[in-house]
This record gives sequence, structure tokens and C-alpha cells, in this order.
Amino acid sequence: MEHVTQVSAALIWRGDRFLACQRPANKTRGLLWEFPGGKREPGETGEEALVRECREELAVTLEVGEVYLQTLYRYPDLTVELTVYEAAIREGELTALEHNGLRFLLPEEVGELEFCPADRDVLEKIKTIGRVSHDL
Repeated sequence: MEHVTQVSAALIWRGDRFLACQRPANKTRGLLWEFPGGKREPGETGEEALVRECREELAVTLEVGEVYLQTLYRYPDLTVELTVYEAAIREGELTALEHNGLRFLLPEEVGELEFCPADRDVLEKIKTIGRVSHDL
């Protein structure tokens, strides 16, 4: 039976732009862009993992909203089930504690950066639909 790694990610909007983070050069898929978040630890919900990861990596506390998209992606080295939540920064100053860089992108700027392959479905939805919830 295939092991699936559960990953939670945040879709954080600032006006019409969403947050993208560049992975550190020394990590797998180094220097590719991704949504903030990370792997769930045992016993965590997706929302709890997302809040913890963003506190550890970006020095912010999130308010987590609805699921934006869930997708399964098979990399050569692992299979991830990626759950992307709409989220908003509630406390803290956005700081790249682990990432190589941070950038807020317009949906039409998606093609300018090279994202992790698991993010393709999310990026397509952003380009076609954009922001779903304006409540956060």
C-alpha cells in the first residue's frame, strides 16, 4: 500500500495578490515556489498543521478558512495529498524564516515563477476562478 504524506498549505490573499514562497536551495525541490504550509504531524488536523507551520516558517498566526482545493500528486520520491485552505494573517509580521523568498502574485503572474508540480491544480484554479472567499 502506498504511503501518502498529508500536506496542508495556505492560500493567503493581499488584495488581488496571493502569497508564494520560494523553497530553500538545500531542500528537495529547492528554489521552486510553493504555497506556505507543510506536513501534518501525527494527531494534527490539517488546520492545526497549517497554523503551526506558518508560525514556524513565517512568524505569523493564521485564521484558517474553507478548503480551496485538495489534490493528490506523485513525485518520484513521495506521494502527497495537498489540502489548500483559504487563510488570512491575524497576527505577526510576515517574515521568511525558512524560505528563500516571499512574493505576492497576481493570478496572471503565475507563469513567471516555477512552482512545485503538486501546486499545478491550485494554480489553474487561481488563474480561472481566483479568490473564492472574501470573508477572511
